[in-house]
Amino acid sequence: MSLAIGIIGLPNVGKSTLFNALTEAQNAAVANYPFCTIKPNKAIVHVPDARVHKLRELAGVERAIEAAIEFVDIAGLVKGASRGEGLGNQFLGNIRDADALVHVVRCFDDPNVIHVSERPDPKADIEIIILELVMADIQSLEGKIERLTGQIKGDKKAIPVMEMARRLTEFMETGQPISLFPDQHDLAFISLNQEMRFLSAKPVIYAANVDEEGLAEGNAYVAQTRAVAAEQGAEVVLVSAKFEEEMIGMSYQERHEFLEMAGAAESGLEQVIRKCYRLLGLISFFSMNQEEVRAWTIRDGWTAPQAAGVIHTDFERGFIRAEVLPYELFLEYGSSAAARQAGALRVEGKEYLVQDGDVILFRFNV
Repeated sequence: MSLAIGIIGLPNVGKSTLFNALTEAQNAAVANYPFCTIKPNKAIVHVPDARVHKLRELAGVERAIEAAIEFVDIAGLVKGASRGEGLGNQFLGNIRDADALVHVVRCFDDPNVIHVSERPDPKADIEIIILELVMADIQSLEGKIERLTGQIKGDKKAIPVMEMARRLTEFMETGQPISLFPDQHDLAFISLNQEMRFLSAKPVIYAANVDEEGLAEGNAYVAQTRAVAAEQGAEVVLVSAKFEEEMIGMSYQERHEFLEMAGAAESGLEQVIRKCYRLLGLISFFSMNQEEVRAWTIRDGWTAPQAAGVIHTDFERGFIRAEVLPYELFLEYGSSAAARQAGALRVEGKEYLVQDGDVILFRFNV
């Protein structure tokens, strides 16, 4: 399944540095001036999951393939982006294609790195971005309302959608993003959001970008970021993009030792990836054959046939049954064969909801 996480923020907050560290390569240009990034950089990023490597070890196969999601480095937004300032219309369009957002907030002082204001101010910086997303959504809704005005005359079914569009506009005119709109389960809202792909409705994680000294306990800027995120019900990840970029090419052990010296328990980037995965309501199941163990990404709540379709459409079309062994039981028995012999392997049908960590063999016939 194709999913994309957009990396957004003001210019020169560390978005492209974060992107480079995520992808473990110098894919995005980094420079000390605004709009260094014009076209969005895209890369497939593996989701850290120790389980797939443990399964490979137990199965005695050659390869372990982690699940993956796409990250997109979007150019910095500035005040007035919704009116086209700083190529804002183009950049806002790139955000529309993302399923979720990582909002990078500058939480460090460095006179050698230009900031859009005199010094970092996380609360004000975040508000600039939110306001531009909100203004862009209002503009989109104004066009929709204009079209609905003519449509209602011949289609009364459009009335609830029109009423919802007006309610949303009034709500956003207070400066609040659609993500905080109270009636998101309303069918008219769902319909509008699916069509319009509202920018300010997208789920978000805040990446508080600190210097190396701020990694262990954060700083006053991080505290501001957390306060703003708490009001929105959003999560904050402490990350030093520059520090993480310096670890590109290191082995797992070297990275661990490097982080330990900085007082960090684990990589902020790994936290970002995992939290994005959960933010989108995703889980992983595992398949294996004589050559590899592979993690597959699905939505939480998908049935066995839907999960089978991620591997191949023929698996879903000709689905017969799923032979399921939870990861913990695989560890206990050491193999599918041993679990089968002990009667621990379950046979599930079309209604089975796949659980995170299931090791599955699909039986099908086409």
